[in-house]
This record gives sequence, structure tokens and C-alpha cells, in this order.
Amino acid sequence: MLLPFHYYYAAVAFPTHSETKSSGKAWTDDDVQQLRELAAGNTPVGVMSIRLNRTEDAIRSRAHAERIALSPPNRPPYGDMS
Repeated sequence: MLLPFHYYYAAVAFPTHSETKSSGKAWTDDDVQQLRELAAGNTPVGVMSIRLNRTEDAIRSRAHAERIALSPPNRPPYGDMS
């Protein structure tokens, strides 16, 4: 039985604003490039937040500012599902 997507993330503690070491830290060109690569790989925002050590809101906000699509159409979620 497949569970809804959010159930898979219920057991993972994502960082909050006060828990990230980069709170208020400016985005570098390398950070933005890594965000682009993760988005191109259809990586979930929660996983991106862990890899970039930023909150999910920060990921979404920067992606919007850089015009990076976080959910490409017609792609399987996060890697090969075959």
C-alpha cells in the first residue's frame, strides 16, 4: 500500500530557521548552482534544505527569485523509479 507523499517525511526532522547555521547568511554563486542542480534532479525541497543547510522557505524563496522551477512537469520524483 502506498502512503501519501507527506507520510514519508513525517519521521525526518527538517531544520527550522533557528537550527540552520546559515540563518541570514547570503547565498553564494555555488549555493545557487547547487540549488539549480538539485532542482534539475527533481529533488524534494525537504532534501534540498538538508543538503544546503537552509530552511524549506529559504529554498523556495531563492528558487523563486532565481526563476528555478522546483517541480518539473512529467518527471518521476527524485531519481529513477523503474
